[in-house]
Amino acid sequence: QVQLVESGGGLVQAGGSLRLSCAASTSKISISAMGWYRQAPGQQRELVARITSGGTSTYADSMKGRFTISRDNAKNTVYLQMNSLKPEDTAVYYCTALDRYFNNYWGQGTQVTVSS
Repeated sequence: QVQLVESGGGLVQAGGSLRLSCAASTSKISISAMGWYRQAPGQQRELVARITSGGTSTYADSMKGRFTISRDNAKNTVYLQMNSLKPEDTAVYYCTALDRYFNNYWGQGTQVTVSS
C-alpha cells in the first residue's frame, strides 16, 4: 500500500498564501503521479493540480497562475504552493497518488479556510 500524509492546511486571510505538503510512504510500489483535489461542502471533489514523475504538471483553469505544484521524487513528496488565496478556495484538500498498477491512493485531507 501507499500511505499519504498531508500537512500545511490552516486559516489564512484573503490574498495570503499557504503551502501544502504530502509525503507518500511506499515500499515496493512505484508512484506514477501525484496530485491534489479539493472538495467544498455540498460540492463535488475537483482536481486542483497533478504532476507526473516526469515533471509534467496539469492545473485546473481556476487555479492556473495562482497555484504551483511541485514534486520531490527522491522523497516521494508533493507540494502545492497556493498564492493569492480567495474565500472560494476554502475546501478540504486531498492528496492523491497513482501507482503503476493503476491504483489510486488518498490522504485524509487537510482543511484550508480563507477568510474575507
